[in-house]
Amino acid sequence: MTAKSAAAAARATVYGYPRQGQGRELKKAIEGYWKGRVTSDALRATAADLRRTNWLQLSDAGIHEVPTGDFSYYDHVLDTTVMVGAIPARHRAAVDADATDGYFAMARGTQDVAPLEMTKWFDTNYHYLVPELGPDTAFTADSAKQVAEFEEARALGLTARPVLVGPVTYLLLAKAAPGVAADFDPLLLLDRLLPVYAEVLADLRAAGAEWVQVDEPALVQDRTPAELGAAERAYRDLGSLTDRPRMLVASYFDRLGDALPVLAKAPVEGLALDFTEAAAANLDALAAVGGLPGKRLVAGVVNGRNVWVNDLEKSLSTLGTLLGLADRVDVSASSSLLHVPLDAAAERDIEPQILRWLAFAKQKTHEVVTLAKGIAHGTDAIAAELAANRADLASRANSPITHDPAVRARAAGVTEADARRSQPYGERTPAQRARLGLPLLPTTTIGSFPQTDELRTARADLRAGRIDKAGYEERVKAEIQEVIAFQEKAGIDVLVHGEAERNDMVQYFAEQLTGYLATQHGWVQSYGTRYVRPPVLAGDISRPEPMTVRWTTYAQSLTGRPVKGMLTGPVTMLAWSFVRDDQPLGDTARQVALALRDEVGDLEAAGTSVIQVDEPALRETLPLRTADRVGYLAWATDAFRLTTAGVRPDTQIHTHMCYAEFGDIVQAIDDLDADVISLEAARSHMQVARELAVHGYPREAGPGVYDIHSPRVPSSEETAELLRAGLRAIPAERLWVNPDCGLKTRAWAETRASLENLVEAARTVRAELSGS
Repeated sequence: MTAKSAAAAARATVYGYPRQGQGRELKKAIEGYWKGRVTSDALRATAADLRRTNWLQLSDAGIHEVPTGDFSYYDHVLDTTVMVGAIPARHRAAVDADATDGYFAMARGTQDVAPLEMTKWFDTNYHYLVPELGPDTAFTADSAKQVAEFEEARALGLTARPVLVGPVTYLLLAKAAPGVAADFDPLLLLDRLLPVYAEVLADLRAAGAEWVQVDEPALVQDRTPAELGAAERAYRDLGSLTDRPRMLVASYFDRLGDALPVLAKAPVEGLALDFTEAAAANLDALAAVGGLPGKRLVAGVVNGRNVWVNDLEKSLSTLGTLLGLADRVDVSASSSLLHVPLDAAAERDIEPQILRWLAFAKQKTHEVVTLAKGIAHGTDAIAAELAANRADLASRANSPITHDPAVRARAAGVTEADARRSQPYGERTPAQRARLGLPLLPTTTIGSFPQTDELRTARADLRAGRIDKAGYEERVKAEIQEVIAFQEKAGIDVLVHGEAERNDMVQYFAEQLTGYLATQHGWVQSYGTRYVRPPVLAGDISRPEPMTVRWTTYAQSLTGRPVKGMLTGPVTMLAWSFVRDDQPLGDTARQVALALRDEVGDLEAAGTSVIQVDEPALRETLPLRTADRVGYLAWATDAFRLTTAGVRPDTQIHTHMCYAEFGDIVQAIDDLDADVISLEAARSHMQVARELAVHGYPREAGPGVYDIHSPRVPSSEETAELLRAGLRAIPAERLWVNPDCGLKTRAWAETRASLENLVEAARTVRAELSGS
C-alpha cells in the first residue's frame, strides 16, 4: 500500500478507557457489594452500564474500533489470572464456591487467607495483583469475560477489538508462589501457557472478533536474549494458528528496543507502538528494520499518561513519516487512557483559558479522531482545530503561571553542600537516640489513620458551606485527640497525628503550593476501588506559608511521646501529579524540594524531633530502561537530600516506600541518607529486608509487618513471626516495627485490633531477645 492509500485508510482507536464512571459509580457499587448493600446482580448491571456508556462515548466521538475486555472490577492482570486458570491453591475453594467473592478474595484477602501480592504496573501509579506460579501450575482457559464483553459491544453495533494481557508480559510480571524456590522463573511455563491463549483466541474468533489486541508492555524493558527468544517463540506459535483473529501486539510506556525486530518479523498482522517523547526512538528504530510492510501500525502519538493538550502539528509530522513504513497506519493514544481522568469539561473551578491546556480521556479521544481525520483527508479538513491548538499551546508557553523568576533564581543558587547533613549517620545516631529514648524494636505507624465517615462529612459540609472553617477544625482536632489517645493506650512508641486534615498525601500539599492546579473530578484508579485525584503541576513551585506545623504541634501538645511530622517527598509530589512537560523533571523536583525544605525547617523550629518525608514513588518512577536510570536517580536522591539535609544532627529523618520492587534501588535508598526507612514487606514475606541485608544497608529500617491493603486482622503471633523474619536480616538495634503503609483506607475496628497485635508482637520479640 502506498503512503497515500495508507493515509486514506487511517482510523482512530484507543487501547483502553477509564473504568470508574464520571461519578465513580463502579467504586461505589463494588464497595456496596463488599458491605452487603449491593447485590451481585446490581453490581453486574452497574458494570454493564459503565461499559456501554464508555463504548458509546468512544463511538460518538469518532473512534472506529472500541476496545473490550479492558474493563475490570479490580485489576486486569487479576482478570488474566482468572482467564488462564492460575488460581492460587489457597483461593481455589473460594473461587469454586462463588466466582465473584473468590475474585475479591484474591485481591483483598480474607481473615483466614492472604491476598495476592500487589505492586506497581511498570512506572505508573496503577497497582496490579502479582500472579503466583510454580512448576506445578496447571493453566486452563476461561474466556467467558472476554467473550461476553466483546459480544456486548457487538450487540450495540460497534466494531470491537478485545484486549488481552500478552503471555510473555503475564509471565514476566509473575512471581514464584509461596513454597516455591524464589529463583523459579515463571517464563519456563510459556509452552504450557500458549495453548490456553490459543483456546481464548479461538473462542474470540468464534464470537466474531476480527482483531485482538495482545498487550506486551514488558518488552519495552531491557530483556535478555532468552526473554526475547521467548517472545519470538510465543508469537511464532500464536501467529501460526489458523483458528484465530488477526493479532495486534501492543507496547507502550517506552521504546521497544531489541524487541522491535522480533515483533516486526513475527507472523502477526499488526503492531501498536508508542511514539510520544518517552518512546521517540521507536520512529528511527522502525525505519531501521524496514518498517512493517504488509502489517497494520497503530501509532500512539497522543500521550495517554499526561493531561496536556497534544501538539497536533507535531503529531501530524510524526504520522506523516510513519505513513511510508506500514501497510496501514491508525491513530491512538500512547497507552490505555486508564491513567488519566475522564473529562476535563467537568472541572468548574479551573480558569477557562487554563482548562484549554488540559486534555483528559474524552479530550484525548477527540485529539486522536482529529489526527486520524487530518492524515486521511488532509490538514484543510482540520484547519479550525489546528488553529485553536496553536493558540492554546502559545497561551500556556507565555503564561506567567509557568515562570516565576524568584523561584528560578533560588533553584539556580543551590550548592552541593545544601544537600548534605552536617554529620554522617554514624555520628548523628547517638544524638537522636539520646533525644528520643526509644526501646529496642520501636513501634510506629506510617502516618495516616482511618478517614471516618464523620470526617468526610465534615469536609463535604465545609465545601458546601454548611459549616464554617472553625467548625471543621474542631472536628479535625477531635480526630487528632482520638488518634493520639489510642496510640498512647496501645503502647506505640513514636506517634503520628493521623492526618485527619488531609484529603490526599499529594493533593493536600499541592493545594498550598503555588504552581499547582487541583481538580474536583479528576479521579484516576490507583488500585481496586482506590481512586486518587492527581493535581496538575502547571508552573513554578513555591510555599507561601507553613502547611503542617500547626496540626503537628497541636498533636505534640497532647502527649509526651514524640509525634512525627509528616510530609510527602519531592519525587512523589511529581510522580503522583500530572507533571509539566515543558522542562526537565529534575528542575521541577528541585523547586518542590526547596519548598519542602522550608517546611522541614519550620517543623524542626517548632520542636518536632522526628520528621518523615515519604517517597513511595521513588521506585515507581524509575525509568524502564537501565540506561535512563542513572540520571533519574541522581536528581531524585538529590531532591530528597535537599529537602531534609538542613536539620540538626539530633533530628531524626524518616522516609517511607511501599508496593514496588526495591532490589534494584537499594543503593539509591542508601544514598537518601535518611536515618530510618519503612517499607512494604508483609505480602512479599520480608523480601525487602533480605535485599537490604545483602546490600549491607547501614541505617535503621522498618519492613512492614501488617498488610494494610487487606481487611484481615493479622494475629500477634503472625506479626511476631514476620518480625522474627525481619530480625534474620536486620539487627535488632536497627529494626523498627510498623505497618506496610498508611491506614487511611482501613476501618477503625480492624485498625485498633491490628495495631494492638503489632505492639504485642513487638513486646513478645523484645522479651525473646532479652531472654537470649
